[in-house]
Amino acid sequence: MDSGGNSLPSAPDAVKRKVCYFYDPEVGNYYYGQGHPMKPHRIRMTHALLAHYGLLQHMQVHKPFPARDRDLCRFHADDYVAFLRSITPETQQDHLRQLKRFNVGEDCPVFDGLYSFCQTYAGGSVGGAVKLNHDQCDIAVNWAGGLHHAKKCEASGFCYVNDIVLAILELLKQHERVLYVDIDIHHGDGVEEAFYTTDRVMTVSFHKFGDYFPGTGDVRDIGYGKGKYYSLNVPLDDGIDDESYHFLFKPLIGKVMEVFRPGAVVLQCGADSLSGDRLGCFNLSIRGHAECVKYMRSFNVPLLLLGGGGYTIRNVARCWCYETGVALGIEVDDKMPEHEYYEYFGPDYTLHVAPSNMENKNSRYLLEEIQSKLLENLSKLQHAPSVQFQERPPDSDLGEADEDHDNGDETWDPDSDMDVDVERGLVPSRVKKEIVEPQLNDPDDQRRSGEHLRDSDTAVAETCMKALDISSQKADEDNVKVEHNTVNDLTKETGLKC
Repeated sequence: MDSGGNSLPSAPDAVKRKVCYFYDPEVGNYYYGQGHPMKPHRIRMTHALLAHYGLLQHMQVHKPFPARDRDLCRFHADDYVAFLRSITPETQQDHLRQLKRFNVGEDCPVFDGLYSFCQTYAGGSVGGAVKLNHDQCDIAVNWAGGLHHAKKCEASGFCYVNDIVLAILELLKQHERVLYVDIDIHHGDGVEEAFYTTDRVMTVSFHKFGDYFPGTGDVRDIGYGKGKYYSLNVPLDDGIDDESYHFLFKPLIGKVMEVFRPGAVVLQCGADSLSGDRLGCFNLSIRGHAECVKYMRSFNVPLLLLGGGGYTIRNVARCWCYETGVALGIEVDDKMPEHEYYEYFGPDYTLHVAPSNMENKNSRYLLEEIQSKLLENLSKLQHAPSVQFQERPPDSDLGEADEDHDNGDETWDPDSDMDVDVERGLVPSRVKKEIVEPQLNDPDDQRRSGEHLRDSDTAVAETCMKALDISSQKADEDNVKVEHNTVNDLTKETGLKC
């Protein structure tokens, strides 16, 4: 099918794709704190599996160039970015007012190296977008990214910087239309809000809805103004299994691809929708989760794969390893090779785990109602909306600067200096190395439930990037929640300001 933009030539799904993979060996050292369910160490565990399964040699491996202040400020407010850059565990008690203002403290704690962590994971996502824009790969992967809750002016749900919004803004420099698909168990609220009033980005989120963080993502939330019907929300209940999930996913996404015809797709692969996740309540298998990746890959459109949630870290590593294989068109063995984290995967030491026997509360009648409503919404869209051509903003250099310390177009070499530190200009910080114990369902972890300890107070990020023709219409209060204390002078061409 004609997907628009720089779509890949139509080809059988078995055809290999050129894959760029972004990984910083330091990312596993960042530590949110004792008892916190978000563990960046899962990225290192994933990387170890990729190495020992032999998948790295089939990809370009890049160390992400850290995002700079001005890169982050293309979406985030200047004062928020300045706060993230300056705050430390030692100084946070002197900035209690700012901590409250920017929602930093409990779910989103201050930890050593916080800003460097944000620079790293955002740099990988934007770098992947740059590689796609320059046709240097067909699929870009950044498992450290996908932090979809972060807002323009505040942290939320373990997320500080919204790397997804930044990557989509980069893709919009080259592509008229970008599709965002979110299979995390939580609603992709930060991304939806950022693009709620534009028809250049369609957001589709499959998520648990009800008494669950962030509390947004009703089927009736459809976008506003030019963006009406360009937000699709698929609210689901506990225990959804592979069959029920794909009963919705494939028809809806197939119709979206037909009608919207994106030039590029961003797929957030949050693994907290897997069976057995510590904060989740879905019942997807790893194969069922990965089927979404396989289906998106089959459209032959430039694809950016990002991480996201996932709190049973051994299963997160399993999932993202398997999905990297799917991206490459390689079926990996179920029997796991021995490696440095081998003991995490006992007693079976296999890549796949069986779903549980939990009740599926999503009846066929309910699923059919949701599918019918959303397909009706899609029928109201004009095919492939037009966009006015304007002068394109300059390319970010995040994907180019890393050529000095990655292996360019070559595949990964086990003797390379991938793990050697390079001068990256990060803010100096002390990074506390995490010692990860086997998973425990302790009371602290249970208190940090899927609701992330607080009710949502989300807001629509009014978008105003002239060069990208993203509308800044005022939101109707009946359709969207309005951000408190927001200043309306959103006219700077370089980014979105509070």
